[in-house]
Amino acid sequence: QVRVVESGGGLVQAGDSLRLSCAASGRIFSSYMIGWFRQAPGKERETVAAISWSGVTTYQLDSVKGRFTISRDNAKNTVYLQMNGLKPEDTAVYYCAVRPGYTAPYRYWGQGTQVTVSS
Repeated sequence: QVRVVESGGGLVQAGDSLRLSCAASGRIFSSYMIGWFRQAPGKERETVAAISWSGVTTYQLDSVKGRFTISRDNAKNTVYLQMNGLKPEDTAVYYCAVRPGYTAPYRYWGQGTQVTVSS
């Protein structure tokens, strides 16, 4: 069993930065993948970025390329999402999730953290 807890959301102005953290506990293996997702009101959930536990970035949403960076600190069992140049359209609840392999479904989800960007 893996437990995932997100933190770091908040209310910021357009152009500001935030760093989200995803702390994972339990049995984490190097083959595991961690993804950041977001869901805005009235919209479907979308994948923002994903990284392997070995540190390879496997996916980034086109609209966040050049602004968001996903990284991990294995010593802390934590994955980060550094968000720079935030825009109002980035407003959403951001979720972190873990899956046991590249082709497996995301199995372990956090409760989400709200990011609100004002114009």
